[in-house]
Amino acid sequence: MSSKFRRLLVGGLAATAGATIAYFLFSDTSETKWTTVKASTPFHMAKRLLPKREELLASLQTDSFDVLIIGGGATGVGCALDATTRGLKTALVEADDFASGTSSRSTKLIHGGVRYLQKAIMQLDIEQYRMVKEALNERSLMLESAPHLAKPIPIMLPVYKWWQVPYFWSGIKMYDVVAGGKTLKSSYFLSKKNALELFPMLRNERLCGAIVYYDGQQDDARMNLAIGLTAIRYGATVTNHVSVVKLLKETDKDGKDKLIGATVRDEMSLKEWDIRAKCVINATGPFTDNIRQMDDPTVQSICAPSSGVHIVFPGYYSPQQMGLLDPATSDGRVIFFLPFQNHTIAGTTDLPCKVTHSPRPTEDEIMFILSEVKNYLNPDVEVRRGDVLSAWSGIRPLVSDPNKPDTQSLARNHIIHVSSSNLVTIAGGKWTTYRHMAEETIDTAIKACNLEPLHEKCQTKGLKLEGADNWTPTLYIRLVQDFGLEFEVAQHLANSFGDRAFAVAKMASLTGKRWPIIGKKVHPEFPYIDAEVRYGIKEYALTAVDMIGRRLRISFLNVQAAQEALPEILSIMAEELKWSEAERDKQYKKAMEFLQYEMGQMMNRASKEKIPINLSKEEIQTYIKRFQIIDKDRKGYVSINDIRRSLKRDDGTDVPGEELHEILKEIDTNMNGQVELDEYLQMMSAIKSGHVTYSRFARMAELEEARHERELLKKKITVERSGGGL
Repeated sequence: MSSKFRRLLVGGLAATAGATIAYFLFSDTSETKWTTVKASTPFHMAKRLLPKREELLASLQTDSFDVLIIGGGATGVGCALDATTRGLKTALVEADDFASGTSSRSTKLIHGGVRYLQKAIMQLDIEQYRMVKEALNERSLMLESAPHLAKPIPIMLPVYKWWQVPYFWSGIKMYDVVAGGKTLKSSYFLSKKNALELFPMLRNERLCGAIVYYDGQQDDARMNLAIGLTAIRYGATVTNHVSVVKLLKETDKDGKDKLIGATVRDEMSLKEWDIRAKCVINATGPFTDNIRQMDDPTVQSICAPSSGVHIVFPGYYSPQQMGLLDPATSDGRVIFFLPFQNHTIAGTTDLPCKVTHSPRPTEDEIMFILSEVKNYLNPDVEVRRGDVLSAWSGIRPLVSDPNKPDTQSLARNHIIHVSSSNLVTIAGGKWTTYRHMAEETIDTAIKACNLEPLHEKCQTKGLKLEGADNWTPTLYIRLVQDFGLEFEVAQHLANSFGDRAFAVAKMASLTGKRWPIIGKKVHPEFPYIDAEVRYGIKEYALTAVDMIGRRLRISFLNVQAAQEALPEILSIMAEELKWSEAERDKQYKKAMEFLQYEMGQMMNRASKEKIPINLSKEEIQTYIKRFQIIDKDRKGYVSINDIRRSLKRDDGTDVPGEELHEILKEIDTNMNGQVELDEYLQMMSAIKSGHVTYSRFARMAELEEARHERELLKKKITVERSGGGL
């Protein structure tokens, strides 16, 4: 053995041993106590460990509060953080999970609104101008408060007419001017050549050039969670899966009914109790009117819900670090085309809809986005329906202002209203301005309900959110070196959890491999590991949908991959939460319904079924032959036993039953537990037309045919004729 080789071997063993030792040294899964008060932290506040949910529920049942907030979306948790850092005793209840509604279904942008600025200038609208300026200021604060979750992103505006170059350039430059010192990076013009270098899949025909400007991008569900967890750290009692059953009132000395709290129900145990509070804040987004009418059944509705659908493509549809803005679609709306977690998000639509807890994308909305995307991409990039990995709908709660006599026109910004019983309602607005909305809401609540905070003024400007205190852009390197995590996994943990990534890594299982040492993936195509599921339970995930939708973002990125990862995720959650077999089955069923209806899986299936069979005679004969090879018993259909036989592994072991059922379900459109010839031909036609990109059943049939041909060849050629078979 050469000395050079020995040095390499010893070095590799040392690195592996060091990481393994580090894993065991730091394998204590309890949180480290840290109460360091940063300069931005209110001087009277020290952060606490995250209490268990049982402790938070006990507090809700025994304590009285200054403020009770209804709603755990961005606005609600923003109000909770603002109130608790002012020294008010704060409670928040969310009927579902944090960010389960609109706050997890956004475009993922932190922006001032380029189109609003255009309207402000063209229409000399000072209100729109102020709204943009406020949002740009809040954009800067969001990127400062959670740098691990929010980052600047360049967005390209392609120009196809020369006269539009100065028009768009001046508008984008004005966006920079309004931002002032809060500008992320200056916008700039690109020649056609440079634009195509940065965005090679862009349509180059008649392209004059492009303008690039900067906005912020975030992981919205995790940002929502980070705000809520920070509020808990500072003393707020914040709980998910607790709904409001009714509002409690008491007659004051003037004979007026005033709110004194609410009756709530824990949706896990179904136990009900009363929460006493001096002030009740309604921050329920699309469900604003439900709570307002609970307070006063005669009140008029002010919410005009609008459906915004997004679809997700594979990452190769866009560059990793460049977004695209289509400023004028066929119906005048704006569509964004943005890279997000190695995928590409396209959307959104804007159509009136009904308020529902489970909004669903429609095929028409998906096809509208697809057709608009095609207009801006090079014809070489075939935009296929089958490339839609996931699709979701969020309800944007546009509102009319009840403070004004004319409530017909929709408010462009948020509104705050105080009812005669002192119900404080905050509605409208957008993700970017959540902090400012919360500030104004708590200011209003203090005056309306005569609250006595330790601090009159808001304390959240510059306040670091969960995971941001000790985060650095190179933190992932320490995760690789200290724990032996895979590089991609370490980057993901650092960007999702910030400095809490170390606490997650401590919970990771050993892989049994030389490298990576820890971190078993729940799906081979994604950087999510087992420890995130365990840590997600510490972050109050109670259901499988909480986990695949908001703690991990897998359902929003690839609905099929989420389904494939679900059994492993359920196994870990069942172990941690001590689920019975019946509870595990219930969670699986609910998660599948979520994937099928809210994440677009059924839309993908339905779009495939509508495709006419466009196969040639030769192709049909080929597929009939493959089908008959699998259907060895000539039943006229393929059963799960046929699939099991065809997929038997090289070592003779069977493929797991769950995987077999998933393969069957992807093609069994009749839902009768078997694959018929017409279903197989429909699938192959969908693959040919691009409505479906890949099918495990189709690949299995192809391999089975090849195996069959090899067997026939062996029978035709004797050992003697083959030269002894060697």
